[in-house]
Amino acid sequence: MSIIEKALEKMGGRAVPPAPITSDNPVDASRPRYDNTASQPADPKTGDAVASVVAAKPEKKIYSINWKVLQSKGMLVPEMARSQMAEEYRLIKRPLLMNAFPDGSNGIERANLILVTSSVPGEGKTFTAVNLALSIAMERDRTVLLVDADVAKPSISRLLGIREQAGLIDLLERPDVKVSDVLLKTDIPNLSLLPAGRLHQHSTELLASQAMKKLARELSERYPDRIVIFDSPPLLAATQGSVLANLVGQVVLVVESDVTPQYIVKESASKLEACKVVGCILNKTKKGFGFTYYGYGYGYGYGYYGQQKNEEA
Repeated sequence: MSIIEKALEKMGGRAVPPAPITSDNPVDASRPRYDNTASQPADPKTGDAVASVVAAKPEKKIYSINWKVLQSKGMLVPEMARSQMAEEYRLIKRPLLMNAFPDGSNGIERANLILVTSSVPGEGKTFTAVNLALSIAMERDRTVLLVDADVAKPSISRLLGIREQAGLIDLLERPDVKVSDVLLKTDIPNLSLLPAGRLHQHSTELLASQAMKKLARELSERYPDRIVIFDSPPLLAATQGSVLANLVGQVVLVVESDVTPQYIVKESASKLEACKVVGCILNKTKKGFGFTYYGYGYGYGYGYYGQQKNEEA
């Protein structure tokens, strides 16, 4: 009998053996990097994933991603690692990573900060931001922070089932709140989340504040291997998107194929003239650039808008 057990016996208590680590326990070190064995329930009203919360430390929580719900919404899940969709996101992320981590200096400040936006709602920016984050999280030597910066309509939080959680707005409004206080770890080792936080009537002013500029610098410089992806409001639906675009090194503009008019895309592009690197993803297309798309059908394009802005699209 150990010393602790003897002490407990004298106190009238008994030692309680620790709970066994099982495959359902996210703390299990042997758990696969992407574990789709556990299934969390979906919200019966919205169908969105309800993230299960397990304690990693007394003050921290780990959110377990509901892969079945994400798969039902067409998201990039582990089983699709060899799919056409996964390959398309590999093609999309590669130039972004090359700009973020160049062999030498490329003159792009905060290139590891990437803003994903669109012209109008419904083009698939949140879908793209989440899938891009999941794809980059598969890299062996990169970590990803996914920021829900669409503070008026926090789509990432809704999609992943994160509710009533302090986040970006709280971080900007309260000097006593630190990034570590609102950062959420997930059961994907390379992926963390920063929720939008509470609704605020002065969210645009907060996103344009010195606190946001300071936060962007901190997120860019704190970890040399980190990619930070911001899901922002549509450029023509709110002013926050263009404000955030001036704080990042790269912008990805999502365009819905055969739906968004060209003049709308040009108007959005005009709001990004100060951005050095702007990429474009043609979403929901059935036609590829030189090859056939299957399944969900995504086209992509990527270029330096700063060099091409005077050319006709």
